[in-house]
Formats: sequence, C-alpha cells, structure tokens
Amino acid sequence: MNATATPAIEFVGVTRSFAGRRGAPALTAVSNISLAIAPGELVAIIGPSGCGKSTLLNMGAGLYPPNSGTVRVGGTQVNGPRPEVAFMLQKDLLLPWRSIRENVELGIEIRGIGAGARRLRALELLERCHLKGFGDHYPYQLSGGMRQRAALARTLAVGPEVLLLDEPFSALDAQTKMVLQRDLAELIDAEHKTALLITHDLVEAAALADRVLVMSARPGTIVEEIRVDLPHRSDPLARRRHPRMGEITARLMELLHIGESEIV
Repeated sequence: MNATATPAIEFVGVTRSFAGRRGAPALTAVSNISLAIAPGELVAIIGPSGCGKSTLLNMGAGLYPPNSGTVRVGGTQVNGPRPEVAFMLQKDLLLPWRSIRENVELGIEIRGIGAGARRLRALELLERCHLKGFGDHYPYQLSGGMRQRAALARTLAVGPEVLLLDEPFSALDAQTKMVLQRDLAELIDAEHKTALLITHDLVEAAALADRVLVMSARPGTIVEEIRVDLPHRSDPLARRRHPRMGEITARLMELLHIGESEIV
C-alpha cells in the first residue's frame, strides 16, 4: 500500500473479549491486532476455528466495538454500522416472501431510494451476477449457488466501499464454489471494491487475495502475512492453474500446522 494513502479499512491494536458464563473468566477472542487494507485490495484471513476471524469482521462492520484499539473506515473511526461497509455471510438470508429482485433492492429501499431507481439497480446487478430473467422468482425456486449470487447482488446494491465476506461460499459444492469465486473476483475488480475475506479454504484464499493473513489460535493474533504475487487476481481459475499455487498453499498449510496438531 502507498504509505501516503488512507486505508479503506484499518484495525489499530484491537482487542476484544467476551464475558464468561456464570462467573467464568472473560474470553479474549482477538488480541492487539493491527492491519490496514488499501483501496481496491482483497485480503484473506485464515486461521484455526475459534481464533477470532469473525470477531474481527464484526468489529469492522461496527456491530460491536473493540475493548481497546480503533477501527477506521476511510480514515473515520467506526462507532457503529457504516454505509460504506457491507457484510456477506455463509447463509444467503434472502427473505422468502420477497422476489429475488425485491431482495436485491432491500438495502437501498431501506435507504430511501425511489422504486424506479431501485429496480434499475437491481436488474443491472442481477444481470452482472448471471441472474438475468430470475428477478421475479422467489428464493425457494433457485439453487444454492443462484441464491448466493442474489446475496452478492444485494450486498453490492448499496454501493459499499468495503466488503466483509465471512466464508460466503463454504456451503456450496466445489464446482459451484469455483464459479462463484470467479464471479466475485470479476465484480470486485469491475466495481473497484475493497474486500476482507474469511475462509477455511486455503486454495480459495490464494486464488482470490492480494495478501493472506494467518491468525494464531485464540486469542487470535496475526502471525504471518503471505503476499500472493500471482497474476490474474480477477481470474481465480487461472490462478488455480498457476505453477506456484501449490507452493503458496503448502506454505499456508505449514503455517497452520495442518497434519500436525491443529485442524483448520
């Protein structure tokens, strides 16, 4: 990142703990994490289950504050949910009583955008997400992959600067996952978005990201940064075929001690 550029999203010395149950000691999820993500960058975070990856994203989304440290978006401190930030989860969470187009419109409807403008934006994004002609269908009529495409269109509809992606494809089969990874990469590149991605899939991390951050077991800290110096970030299928992909994923496996004591 250019030393003079303002990060799109930044965590400065953040620590977050949660109260224990029935008098148990507090549980520290993440401890003293600092990281900065440049505008247009896609950064992936991997680490053992329970290491605080989702906690980090929740703080980035302003869903709760750190106990210490600061989160900033575009240089402004995050003290609650911000319109520049959008969250996409593993579950599509589409509303079953709304059509796919109406689901995509939901966020901009809440923001008071008029019906005509909402419709145009939704139809544009449905076409870009390969769902042209499905706007009047309902969630139960779509496959899992199509529903997740609709969730991505809904996420992009509000025009966020920063996307927080919490294992968005983990519930999909391998073939569908690779197709949606390509769609995500192309859309992020075309819309010039910044993204922070949590994944347990090491190949997905290397195929999509500019950098991969490796977290320790709880309390989570960042123990290593791997720069993915491969071409074609907007084409993860091409990256998967790159001769150095095996080398990068092997290094990630080594850092996570896969095959030894830790399970990711």
